Amino acid sequence: MKKEIGIGFVTGLISNLIGIIICIFIIAKMEDLSFGGTYDFYKQTGNLWMIITLGALPNLAVFFGFLKINRDYRARGVLLATFLTAITAYIIYFF
Repeated sequence: MKKEIGIGFVTGLISNLIGIIICIFIIAKMEDLSFGGTYDFYKQTGNLWMIITLGALPNLAVFFGFLKINRDYRARGVLLATFLTAITAYIIYFF
């Protein structure tokens, strides 16, 4: 049981990271900036929490994918990773 939750947690973190990278690439293409330039811009303006939150959207697909194949404990792990992402975004936003 703990192993399944751990697998889901790691899967959620990886999908969140992939979502963040895709989000930065899309914004960089729209604004004709580089990947690093876009990341630095959002970091300097204090809006990095927006990118992190948008990067959590792929967790939704992973969560429901695990539920569809009856991997409930892995879905719980993805939910924990999403909560960690939300807490991280709130900490960055308020501090």
